[in-house]
Amino acid sequence: MSITQVLLIIAIQRNIYHCMSNLKIKQLSEVIANGEQVEYLFWVGCAGSFDERAQKITKALAKILNAAGVSFAVLGTEETCTGDPAKRAGNEFLFQMQAMQNITTLNNYGVKKIVTACPHCFNTLKNEYPALGGHYEVIHHSQLLQQLLDSGKIKIQGGSFKGKKIVYHDPCYLGRANNIYEAPRQVIEKLDAELSEMKRSRAKGLCCGAGGAQIFKEAEKGIKEVNNERTEEALSHQPDVIAVACPFCNLMLNDGVKHFQKENTVSVKDIAQLIAEAADL
Repeated sequence: MSITQVLLIIAIQRNIYHCMSNLKIKQLSEVIANGEQVEYLFWVGCAGSFDERAQKITKALAKILNAAGVSFAVLGTEETCTGDPAKRAGNEFLFQMQAMQNITTLNNYGVKKIVTACPHCFNTLKNEYPALGGHYEVIHHSQLLQQLLDSGKIKIQGGSFKGKKIVYHDPCYLGRANNIYEAPRQVIEKLDAELSEMKRSRAKGLCCGAGGAQIFKEAEKGIKEVNNERTEEALSHQPDVIAVACPFCNLMLNDGVKHFQKENTVSVKDIAQLIAEAADL
């Protein structure tokens, strides 16, 4: 990945607030200016801000947090790329430049707790920012959704996915990198659906093909795209829904479903979308 490509990611990230504007979401700058506080900073991420399909995840999670009475705000135009793609592509200097900019912003606002729907942002904020002075309690949205469902703050009564067959795909940076396997599955189980496990799941799960900054580069020569390989495995279970917990996995598996011309019978949805739809939010 070239510096130009990464800088493009950074630039478009500046417009992050537009996908949240119709949900009446507070910006952290406004909250602080009014002398108020929120429990969580919602870190949206680049995919959740700019990809039309991933924006649905952002909006679903925002609706859930509002319905559950969770106080949160976003950085809006002050949020920039975490630097994860640059680091994975080998540009440590650009990663640290981005990280330090974000850490300065977060520390100036006194941010303590962060929730994000992106495992890549989650992993970077949680595991790599501390070495640069960014110490926060970072939680993935699957963990928070599980807590909200277990506490009864979000209730599902005969949701629209009851009795459906759902196949869950483990995101690499959520599973193998951070050992979070149960939270998303327990969220899905609240839907009263049939959870079907792929042979390559949990620690042996197969990547969707987007990780390690691969989503930003052209495919290398081979006999099959990684996302099509993973989608084919999921489709072999004849599911109604392929559930994910990562916006990049969402994009890759959606493209895989379209490749096999199954988009009219199989949907790919983030767990936040499943809960928001089942709870009729």
